[in-house]
Amino acid sequence: MAIKVVGLTGGIGSGKSAASERFAELGAAVVDTDLIAHQLTGPGGAAMPDIVAAFGGEAATPDGALDRAAMRRKVFADPASRQRLEAILHPLIFDESRRQLRQADAPYAMLVVPLLFESSRYLPLLDRTLVVDCSEQTQLQRVMSRSGLDEAAVRAIMAAQLPRERRRGLADDVIDNNGGLGELMLQVDAKHGYYLANLVNTPLSGLSAVQKG
Repeated sequence: MAIKVVGLTGGIGSGKSAASERFAELGAAVVDTDLIAHQLTGPGGAAMPDIVAAFGGEAATPDGALDRAAMRRKVFADPASRQRLEAILHPLIFDESRRQLRQADAPYAMLVVPLLFESSRYLPLLDRTLVVDCSEQTQLQRVMSRSGLDEAAVRAIMAAQLPRERRRGLADDVIDNNGGLGELMLQVDAKHGYYLANLVNTPLSGLSAVQKG
């Protein structure tokens, strides 16, 4: 099935998950690369044998899942380890994303990629891009309240992502999520209507990579 694909991205704490959940409620097919990564690194996940071979048994919990806390400390302290982990995970996540897009049965698909513009890997799959944006202070407050990370840790994650203005400038569409959940839902509803009217029935542009498999 040929399907139009919107790439959804945003900085940590911007509200990507809440936005993508609403798009799914409205009928879009949502393919979330973070969810795929968690599946690949869960107990018995397809990525775990290669991760254990690369980093040793300490990379896994007793049930065979990725020890996320240990690996987070390792990759933040050692860029080479981060590159090795990414070399294992990123091709698997990309292949599974394409598989899910090919199987999607919906008016259009929303492909959620946190680092969409930091890597060009996913851009050939897309017909349009959407950024969920909020202020850095709002990002800090949201992430610190939900994760227990301190400000320095959150800022370190934010520093590894594109600056807000750069991300906004690269996107076709922007949702401002500095307000409450109700305001976010109204904007998602409006974007969904726009995509149905202006994206779904236009000629295909960015799907050759999805169709080829």
